[in-house]
Amino acid sequence: MIARRKLSNLYLVAVFAVLYAPIFYLLFYSFNSGGSMRNFESFTLDWYKEVFTDTRLLIIVLNTFVIALLSSVISTILGIAGALAIHYIRKHQPKNTLLALNNVLIVSPDVIIGASFLILFTIIGIKLGFTSVLLSHIAFSVPIVVIMVLPKLQEMSPTLIDAARDLGASSWNVLTKVIMPYIKPGVFAGFFMALTYSLDDFAVTFFVTGNGFSTLSVEIYSRARQGISLSINALSTLIFLFTIVLVIGYYFVNQRNSRSTNVGEGRR
Repeated sequence: MIARRKLSNLYLVAVFAVLYAPIFYLLFYSFNSGGSMRNFESFTLDWYKEVFTDTRLLIIVLNTFVIALLSSVISTILGIAGALAIHYIRKHQPKNTLLALNNVLIVSPDVIIGASFLILFTIIGIKLGFTSVLLSHIAFSVPIVVIMVLPKLQEMSPTLIDAARDLGASSWNVLTKVIMPYIKPGVFAGFFMALTYSLDDFAVTFFVTGNGFSTLSVEIYSRARQGISLSINALSTLIFLFTIVLVIGYYFVNQRNSRSTNVGEGRR
């Protein structure tokens, strides 16, 4: 038993080493005063200064965060509505069909989704740029929110809603004062997942961006193709650190919600 546990721990260490070693390699050379990723000459912050003095890059960063926040908020609202609609369908066949269609969008290759959106926007006459990127990010984020919210709806006892209705609560009160507080952890999880996917997406965005509009993932790819520049390392390091902050923030929000739920159950 002890040998198995040691072997599993060793396996986990190996997996994390493979996953994180390239990231830390990139992070380490973002402080290199030399222009390559082979010989570390001396410590410098010049590459970070270059990132913060690049006006075009700062505009792209702003575009990326605006797209991510807008798409996350809108997809969270739509995802909650979709999860509620799926949950309250009584017939199994339509419910399973909708769930299957929702899951297909999650597992579909990004290249197929991006090409499909490109064809769609070309046919209906939407110019490639901010609008096309926003609509695409909303579309692939909604199924993620649905998947996050549905389990919380399924956990909720129907007696809570029945009790609220018996006490004279309207449909809006039931939604805002009973259902939403209960599924709040799933809503936060869906929002943060949608935000992460939007910030991270490259394949779909690459197909639907245009008219001088770009996001960080596309910009990093374009710069990497032009040759090695340690400003890419600095930019990637900043994105990685921001992602860590998001994960830590989600963890603390989730912990607070869990404590609030436990306190509420203890009072009952």
